Amino acid sequence: MNRPPPYFPQNQLSPPDENRYRKFKFVVAGLILLLIGLVVGAGVGIYYLIRWLF
Repeated sequence: MNRPPPYFPQNQLSPPDENRYRKFKFVVAGLILLLIGLVVGAGVGIYYLIRWLF
């Protein structure tokens, strides 16, 4: 039982998606916009909270 392991091909079986990088850029841009929106929303919320307290 001193056999080498079976051969597994190193290349992908399906061709790579041509729009993969474009989709990735859209996802990253969306996440950045969401983060900016959350920071701005938190800032506005804190502003109104401080204004309401004093």
